[in-house]
Amino acid sequence: MAKYNILQDFYKSKEWRNFRMALIAERGNRCQRCGRIIPRSIDIIGHHKIELTPENVHDATIALNPDNVDLVCFDCHNREHGRFGYQKVKSVFLVYGPPLAGKKTFVRQQMQRGDLIVDMDRLYSAVSMLPDFDKPDNLFSNVIGVHNLLIDNVKTRMGKWTNAWVIGGYADKFKRERLADELGAELVYIEASREECYARIEADERLRFRKAEWRGYVDKWFEQYRE
Repeated sequence: MAKYNILQDFYKSKEWRNFRMALIAERGNRCQRCGRIIPRSIDIIGHHKIELTPENVHDATIALNPDNVDLVCFDCHNREHGRFGYQKVKSVFLVYGPPLAGKKTFVRQQMQRGDLIVDMDRLYSAVSMLPDFDKPDNLFSNVIGVHNLLIDNVKTRMGKWTNAWVIGGYADKFKRERLADELGAELVYIEASREECYARIEADERLRFRKAEWRGYVDKWFEQYRE
C-alpha cells in the first residue's frame, strides 16, 4: 500500500494539479489519442508515457515533463492500461544475433516497464548470483527448465505483460523460424561482424580472463549461422 500512497500523494499535490491544468490550457480539451472532445476538465486524464513509480515520481524530468504526459479520455486511458474490458494485444519479439552484438542493449532501449524478458544470461545470473558472462555448466538443466517454462508462458500468453522479448543467438535458421512461428514472434536481427564481436571482447574488462572462451562462442555462432 505504501507504493500507492506515494503515487496518490503526488496526483493529489498542488504541483501536479497546476501542471495538469496548464497542459489543458495549452492543448485544449481534446483527447490526444482518439481526438474526442472532453467537455469537463475533471475528466481529462494526464497519462504518463513513462510510468510513474516510487523511484521516479519525484523526478520532475519524468513526473512533470510535458513531453512525457498525454491528455486522454477515460476510454483511451483504460485501453492503454488494459483495464475494464480492454485487453492489450500482446506482442512478442525474438531478438537474435552473435554474442556481444548488442541484443540486450537493443531490448533495454525498446522495452517498457512490465515487459517480459526471456534471456538465458540473465536466468543464469538469477539462479547463481554470478555475473551474466559466468555460466556454470552444472546449472544448465535448471536454467533451461526455467527458460522453457517462460517460453511456454509466452506461447500461451500467460500473464499480464504486453510485450515479450526473447533474447538468444538462434544461429540455426530452421530452429529460429520454428520458434518464432510457435511464439507468434517478430524476428529482430542484431547485426555485428565477427571482427566487431572480437573487438568488444577485447574492450570488455569483465572478460579479460575469458577472451579465448568468448572468441570460441563467437566463432561457433558464425559457423552455425544461416540467414
